[in-house]
Amino acid sequence: MARPLRIAYPGAFYHVTSRGNEQKDVFKSRKDREKFLEYLESATQRYGASIHAYCLMSNHYHLLLETPAANLSQIMQHINSAYTTYFNVKRKRAGHLFQGRYKAILVEADEYATELTRYIHLNPVRAKMAVRPEDYPWSSYRGYIVEGKAPEWLKREFILGSFGKRNADAMKKYRTFVEDLLGKEYESPLKETFGTAILGSVGFIETITATHLTTKEVERDLPALRQFVVRPTLDEILSTVKSVIDSDEKLARQAGMYLCHRYSGEKLRTIGELFNVRESAITEASRLFPRKMEKDKKLEKAMERIKGELKI
Repeated sequence: MARPLRIAYPGAFYHVTSRGNEQKDVFKSRKDREKFLEYLESATQRYGASIHAYCLMSNHYHLLLETPAANLSQIMQHINSAYTTYFNVKRKRAGHLFQGRYKAILVEADEYATELTRYIHLNPVRAKMAVRPEDYPWSSYRGYIVEGKAPEWLKREFILGSFGKRNADAMKKYRTFVEDLLGKEYESPLKETFGTAILGSVGFIETITATHLTTKEVERDLPALRQFVVRPTLDEILSTVKSVIDSDEKLARQAGMYLCHRYSGEKLRTIGELFNVRESAITEASRLFPRKMEKDKKLEKAMERIKGELKI
């Protein structure tokens, strides 16, 4: 099996997950989870990792981490190898604990990273291991919503910073953001991952391609990246939407938000300013609009026409 593509540079954000071999549990006790958290802490101390969010399930874990020193492989080697050694010695076993190599997806560090923390913190609720995310003690969620509950090595500032300048206000708004999805069905943000390796806007994907990937890597690992050579401007998107959806101003606005977010490559702030709304409103509109298309075949056809005219 080919080794997964690894894109590394200083300050890169990743969603990292690793599952137990043969889907077996890798955390069997409180002590196991405490020991794993110790290895997360030592990764921040020894290798400069910035851990923004985590959740330890039974047979796998999720991390949102940043690599200021562009050393993801070193960080993950430390975490997984140290924990495997601990687990094997404790249980007098030998061999691999985790299933193959860890999976790491490069993440654009704006609303995509924020959305991923919500996904990570809601994992125990989706798995029916907790009724509410704060009931589960083995994720970073409590550290995001209760002052004094976060370990010193957990980096909350980046995510909370997008919810407000004052910590108390930001924590309250973040809690509302996460719990807004309680009891609702929603798709994993990871389904938008491009080529199994990158999660972000078109502009982010283009930048990564041009800066960090060779032509050989694109051809071999991410051939679909070639479609992003040309992308529509915000004005082109809105003009095309208006020409196709001309009888429903509200629907045209929602379609415009969705298409601008998904295909323009512009920053979320720029799109928000265009529609005179907050960045979170653009993200929410982009998340909800595909559901609207699924329920409305006429709208789905209109969107296909718009995409055809825009060549996206």
